[in-house]
Amino acid sequence: MKILIINGANLNLLGCRQPEIYGRESFEDYLGALRARYSEHTIDHYQSNIEGELVDALQRADGNYDGVVLNAGGYTHTSVVVRDAVAAISCPVVEVHISSILSREEFRHISLIAPVAVGSIMGFGMESYRLAVEHIIG
Repeated sequence: MKILIINGANLNLLGCRQPEIYGRESFEDYLGALRARYSEHTIDHYQSNIEGELVDALQRADGNYDGVVLNAGGYTHTSVVVRDAVAAISCPVVEVHISSILSREEFRHISLIAPVAVGSIMGFGMESYRLAVEHIIG
């Protein structure tokens, strides 16, 4: 299977950004371990701090991947266009969050993406990505 992980704004700073919330592991290190664990599958990664580039990545994924793992970061709570891109594509999208957005600030409690994703996984640290991959590969 081919899976695309899309990370949104500020997720390029994992490992150094608020380690008390997001941990000390870089995403690149975690991704290497994830790829090794699922070596029979292709796991690609895309990250952007720019909303429109996330929309472009979602649209390019349609028909080219069996599933998308999406951590939209702060765009989860604000971006109608990212939500609409998820709703517009046919490949399944699993929303992930490293922390539990429900235990954070009140403005983070609402996900615009959750209603159009096949599921949401949050609060398990970087393992949230693995759980999403497990869902996609079935």
